[in-house]
Amino acid sequence: MAPSVVGVLCAFALVSSNAAAPPAALPTGAAGPASITLAAPLVRNNGGSAAVSGPTGALTPAVDPDIRAASPLTGAAPVPAPTTAAPAPAGSGAASAVTSPAPAAASTGPTPQTASIPPLWAPDLELASPPPAQPAVPESAAALPSTEALVPDSNSAAILTVFTKINEYRVANGLNTVKYHPTVAGLAQDWSDNIATREVIEHRASFWTDPRALSPSSAGEVIAIRTDRDAAQLVEWWKGSPGHNAMLLDPRFNVMGIGISYTNSTYQIWGVVDFFGYATLPAGTIDSPGGSGSASSGSGGAFPPPPPSLCDAPVRHMPPTLNLAAAAIKGPGDLVSVDSAGQLLDRASTGPRTYAPARVIGSGFGGAKEVFVTDWDRDGTYDVLAQWTNGNLTLYRGIAAGGFQAPITLGTGGWDTLTLAVGGWCANNRMPQILALDSAGNLYLYGNKGTGDIAQRVTVATGIYASRLSMVDYDSDGFQDVLALGADGSVQLYRGWGTASLRTETRPTVATGWSDVTGIRALRNVTGLNSTGVALRRANDTVQYWDLSAGSLASPSNIAGPWTGQRLAQ
Repeated sequence: MAPSVVGVLCAFALVSSNAAAPPAALPTGAAGPASITLAAPLVRNNGGSAAVSGPTGALTPAVDPDIRAASPLTGAAPVPAPTTAAPAPAGSGAASAVTSPAPAAASTGPTPQTASIPPLWAPDLELASPPPAQPAVPESAAALPSTEALVPDSNSAAILTVFTKINEYRVANGLNTVKYHPTVAGLAQDWSDNIATREVIEHRASFWTDPRALSPSSAGEVIAIRTDRDAAQLVEWWKGSPGHNAMLLDPRFNVMGIGISYTNSTYQIWGVVDFFGYATLPAGTIDSPGGSGSASSGSGGAFPPPPPSLCDAPVRHMPPTLNLAAAAIKGPGDLVSVDSAGQLLDRASTGPRTYAPARVIGSGFGGAKEVFVTDWDRDGTYDVLAQWTNGNLTLYRGIAAGGFQAPITLGTGGWDTLTLAVGGWCANNRMPQILALDSAGNLYLYGNKGTGDIAQRVTVATGIYASRLSMVDYDSDGFQDVLALGADGSVQLYRGWGTASLRTETRPTVATGWSDVTGIRALRNVTGLNSTGVALRRANDTVQYWDLSAGSLASPSNIAGPWTGQRLAQ
């Protein structure tokens, strides 16, 4: 028997609430075969799932989760069983849950369970207030990365299909059609590429505050993914779920933007639709994707080619999932250090904030200014980048069976003068990149050229002065940010868009008293699957872990050593 097509759904809308609502289970839709295990391995069966929040004073869908914590498409974390709650009064902003119907046929595997995800509420005050000052054309829209890191096939037909099917459905239910806007579409496409690249299904928190949202009075978002490329079935999924269906038929919405991304992984199509309501249609609104500006003043197609960017990936690349039990570095939560003899040590993450004893995984690193841990070539094993005091930058590619390959020189001369951070700065590029800060306060982005020489760079920002940088998703919005440690021990946050630019906003100070910090390492999976945080090497031979999973620094906890004479890899 041929395997059935698998789909996963997710939706989110703005609601008004003056009180926190309890977490609600994801309800199940009735349309089509599906697999829903948002925090455990996906298993095919005949159930469906959806998540949605309800608009105030209008339609009241079943639940209201915002998937702030990434819901992985792979992994082995346990998933809580579905719960049932009493329905809430319309417009209260409370949430209820719907349990899964019995499958049509007996499943050959375990029945997947839906996850309980806390809601994210958007108060009316936030929509009524003017958005923060932003450039007329946001930096993220000015240099959107290409989708070459995914599968770069044209998505125009799929976008038109989704647009047409949604409006046909609205007309059949006595509603006006929804217009299209290329700028809003850029917002949806940006997020579709983002989650498809990371293989994580989640909403972007507060997406309606993005300048590309054009200051709406109401907003909502639906997401679906499938194991085929049938864009029409994305809409059928949404229609078959009460919460998603309510969003498709919300009379307040009059503009939409659609993002469609393709991958060569299990889930081949990723669809994001952002709905917005406006009292006056924004300039540039058009009747349909690719159409002319007949809905209001302005013009422009819905599929503008993205300008070339240093964020563009040289090839599409889907890293394999390897068994790293014998590898030198076993996972994204490992702590790597260099001892006084120049030996490279690894402490494997063994559970929430616990580590195995240090073991030697390399030697000869005594002359390194800094050492960085990353999967530079995205082959599934962790590599080491060494920034040497002689000005060179070298790559040691990890081997799944253990050890490293012979070093490859990525750059010669001048690298010793820079303060570096390594990570996934470009949202739509699976390959890591380098941020480099010079003594004049210029922050540069260097693209990933594989094993080739790194020379090309673009300026990300100026006027940044820091002794150390760390690249981490500080606010859990899906984009990498920069923590800049100043000489006075204060830490400023520079938030990223997933492009070659920073957000234009006030730079908050997120920590003080870090003047004794000699190393900052961004970590994942230390307190749980997809958790984020940073480890600090402090002057008193202490290493601390600060969790960031809630979108801000939590209280630190010490990680057992000994750490005497050891420098922390970044």
